[in-house]
Amino acid sequence: MPRPALGVAMVVGSGALFAINGTVSKLVLRAGISAPQLTLLRAVGAVVGLLALSLLLHPGARRLRVTAGQLPLLIGYGLTGFFLVPMLYFVAIARLPVGIALLFEYTAPLLVALWARFGQHQQVRPRLWAGLLLSLVGLGCVAEVWGDLKLNGTGVLAGLGAAVFLALYYVLGARGVERRDTLSLCTWAFGASAVAGLLTRLVTAGTGGWAPLGGTSGGVPVALLCGYVVVLGSIVPYLLVAAALRHLPATSVGIIGMIEPVIAAAVAWVTLGAGEALNAAQLAGGALVLVGVALAETARTASTTRAAAPAPPDVLAATDLSR
Repeated sequence: MPRPALGVAMVVGSGALFAINGTVSKLVLRAGISAPQLTLLRAVGAVVGLLALSLLLHPGARRLRVTAGQLPLLIGYGLTGFFLVPMLYFVAIARLPVGIALLFEYTAPLLVALWARFGQHQQVRPRLWAGLLLSLVGLGCVAEVWGDLKLNGTGVLAGLGAAVFLALYYVLGARGVERRDTLSLCTWAFGASAVAGLLTRLVTAGTGGWAPLGGTSGGVPVALLCGYVVVLGSIVPYLLVAAALRHLPATSVGIIGMIEPVIAAAVAWVTLGAGEALNAAQLAGGALVLVGVALAETARTASTTRAAAPAPPDVLAATDLSR
């Protein structure tokens, strides 16, 4: 049976790890590692770690069995959420403050809500839309969209592209957890991401060397920072998100996950200095995000509880709309 409280804890935990990963990744990028290189590094490292877990834990290699009919979903899931989202996010944070980059990426819940409402023809309560709107307004305050910002065009496009693929990632993830266990799902997804990263590396003729791995960034060895990106910035939070989809609707996962930009902006402020500092308006925006998350999620509690069933519907498990 679904355990919503456990699902919420998993999403909050993954959000915190992803948020810290934003600052860690920016330090790696500052050291001279490119966005495609970092995407490849995290994918290869993650798939190696997940393969080891898959082989060590019962039932071993059997959990990785796959049919031809499952491959399109696994490949699509891996390419969207595990390759394109992080690569575009790395491009965005290399050109924009972390909080602003995440503002664009986290329009994803609204995109999926629109898809569910008009593509899936599902009913949406006004209170849920109000929560989403309040969260987006809060994110706008965090990014200070009213100010005289000279945003990098490539960074903005990368952030919006990440939003589109993040939306697809959660929709596909809701399907994936219905058919496979969490570990094998993430292993196959990171495998697809690693293959895509290697192909990108070949197409770009190996642009960018690996010498920066031997240096430091922000006083921390780059190799150690990359270790965080692989383990605590990839393997652990992705497993938590996939597991949370067994206990919460995809929409709830998306809405609760909107606390990530707030945490990420705070971590970047403390770690990266004045260029990432938060003022009173931004702190107020962070509070709006949290209020919006609570408003939207409590609007769904009754319907989620009533809809819990042994066999979830085709795309979404007991949900009115999907992230």
